[in-house]
Amino acid sequence: MNHFKKVAVGGTFDKLHRGHKALLDRAFDVGEKVLIGLTTDRFVAEMGKPHRTASFAQRQKALMGFLSKRGLAGRAEIVPLNDAYGLTLSERALEALVVSEETQKIGEKINKTRGAVGYCPLEIVVVSLVPAENHCPISTTSIRRGEIDRNGRLIEKVDS
Repeated sequence: MNHFKKVAVGGTFDKLHRGHKALLDRAFDVGEKVLIGLTTDRFVAEMGKPHRTASFAQRQKALMGFLSKRGLAGRAEIVPLNDAYGLTLSERALEALVVSEETQKIGEKINKTRGAVGYCPLEIVVVSLVPAENHCPISTTSIRRGEIDRNGRLIEKVDS
């Protein structure tokens, strides 16, 4: 059941994995329309990630494929995310922000800044991180290191 007309969610969504999918699924569970902020290549570079990241175009294509497969593309709008705020400081129609436990503090910062510019705070919907088989949260970093796959299954190292 949708609780909000329009919600926002943001991320890099590199190596789209089970944790990303849980976050996106929750956004579509609570929102009729979902604004997806996808980090630009410039913003990713500023973040200083410990691994290479697929290009914006590659990540957008993977995201659209996922949304299309789930029949959600018509309810989504993917927008470039150039900073942590994205459209949250200009989009008055937003009612909620869907975040992970990891990014909840950013959501709180967004609400503080929205208040300072005269906008109503957004409802913050927090999604639990999805654990891998090793009980650590599934992350793109662990996937890129070859420790787990996109579903959080451990990858056995072959001794050479």
